[in-house]
Amino acid sequence: MNSDGAKALICVEEGGLSALGLGDAAENWCAANDFTGKSGQLLALPDLANGGVRAHLFGLGSRDGRNPLLLGQAAAALSKGSYRLEGLKSDAAEQALGFLLGAYKFQLSGGEADAPILSSESTPSAEVLALRDAAFLARDLINLPANLLGPDAYATRVLEFAEGHKMVAREIRGDALLDENFPMIHAVGRASSQAPRLMDLTWGDPGHPKVTLVGKGVTFDTGGLDLKPASAMALMKKDMGGSANILGLAHVIMANRLPVRLRVLVPIVENAVSGSAFRPGDVLTSRKGITVEIGNTDAEGRLILADALALATEEKPEILIDMATLTGAARIAVGFELAALFTASDPLADAMAKYGNQWGDPVWRMPLWQNYASGMKSKVADINHIASQSYAGAIVAALFLEKFTEGAGEWVHLDISGWALEPRPGRPAGGTEAGIRAAYFAFKDRFPPRA
Repeated sequence: MNSDGAKALICVEEGGLSALGLGDAAENWCAANDFTGKSGQLLALPDLANGGVRAHLFGLGSRDGRNPLLLGQAAAALSKGSYRLEGLKSDAAEQALGFLLGAYKFQLSGGEADAPILSSESTPSAEVLALRDAAFLARDLINLPANLLGPDAYATRVLEFAEGHKMVAREIRGDALLDENFPMIHAVGRASSQAPRLMDLTWGDPGHPKVTLVGKGVTFDTGGLDLKPASAMALMKKDMGGSANILGLAHVIMANRLPVRLRVLVPIVENAVSGSAFRPGDVLTSRKGITVEIGNTDAEGRLILADALALATEEKPEILIDMATLTGAARIAVGFELAALFTASDPLADAMAKYGNQWGDPVWRMPLWQNYASGMKSKVADINHIASQSYAGAIVAALFLEKFTEGAGEWVHLDISGWALEPRPGRPAGGTEAGIRAAYFAFKDRFPPRA
């Protein structure tokens, strides 16, 4: 234990125990507890002279295939206190982030979580701390129950976020959406007692390259008149997870001052049921002028995104990215641990895959298979927003969104889960981040911070 009271957390690769020089007593203790440095092993070393715990050992396993957030598993198991990391090598920044992320605990009532922390000498860079804060922002928002984060409360939080980052913010609310030509956002949200709205935030030098982020902000999704069964509705507080992650991405971009002109668009609605709810068979005219036949009111996310994407493209951003908890089909295809990525940009797809793997934020590229667009034909409108058959649902949703992205230099769509079904290293069960680190480091490559 050092002068600031921090305990050592000694990271050990498998087979590397003897090189630590811990002494015979410690090595005998490790042997008695079958500690060899296998991935995820955690062992307290007793302080034989003074009692208590001298240090903790944590197994990193082999380097091949190691989870970059593995130390989060240690943080989840350790008691409250300050810890000093020792023994980390090439992936020290990623593992330190893993520890920070693994210590997350959701606090409904606010206040400080009873969790382990890193000592001052092991505190990582400001960039890594910003990545932690971005993930915690997304997790906190997703974990909030819908009665505490309806459209009104969410809009207030977004405005507070904008004020904290010195962003220029605008809220278009209720019938003003019709006046300013956002008819699909209005239609999806009008059945709720809390008005729909579009949040429009900007930051940075107007002369810098334009990067625009769009996030689905459905605070709760009943399915609308095509009502979900109870089992499918239970987790629908997470249906604003795309926008929560977009806010997290925006935070880390601004905290590390990437030289971009950033715009954040968050359409916020509750997909509720009342006499004013939009209906299957309705035909809506989108902001872009494309008429859309409603095939199913439970496919509402792509409608509000379409109006926001149309607005985004009007100023021709260099990069346009949207995130959404959009389709069950994406979860069937890639599960809850991967974000399904759609883009025509090979450089962005490759960069996001590379950095996602490096920083424990994996994405998996899916095809924009144009033949499937024919399934969205409509006899009464330009397009139906769902396909006539049930196959390739995630691809069909991406193809629908693509129709509203003309004018953007490069467009990326991430269909995410926003939820960890069970704990993994660096990710407690519950609301979780996706795509933040993959996108941030891809952007950082393209727009490196200036000294």
